[in-house]
Amino acid sequence: MTAERAAAALDAAGIDYETTRHGPAGSLAEAAALRGVEPGDLIKTLVLRRAADDYVLVLVPGDRVISWPRLREFLGVSRMSMPDAEVARDVTGYERGTITPFGTLTRLPVVADVRVAEPRRRVSIGGGDHGVGATLDAQDLIRAVDARVADVTDPP
Repeated sequence: MTAERAAAALDAAGIDYETTRHGPAGSLAEAAALRGVEPGDLIKTLVLRRAADDYVLVLVPGDRVISWPRLREFLGVSRMSMPDAEVARDVTGYERGTITPFGTLTRLPVVADVRVAEPRRRVSIGGGDHGVGATLDAQDLIRAVDARVADVTDPP
């Protein structure tokens, strides 16, 4: 199962985390409530294509959206796109809505929005399966996935 792969990668990273299992959530706000965090502390892991067979993960607070111009500038590319669900699954090994930077099929570079990296912040990320989350210290998340931090989001 994919949740076990994500948990094994979290364990291998040697960081403290709590797993939350809950039923289906109809919205990001509902998922955040089920995990006991604020919507901005539920971190979306989005897979984006920079070029053919060149992908990056972007960690986005749940109450924010990607600023495409700033992200492209930060990564030094003129175009980016979000692959369809099948490609995202093939690249990461996870379905959309479950993607985590831990345990992807191929290690991918990670960009974290600057708000994810705020000190003393607890965040919840996807746990590899629907209804599974991992809550951990944001600084541990940034270090464990070697994320590059930049201001790459806007309010919705």
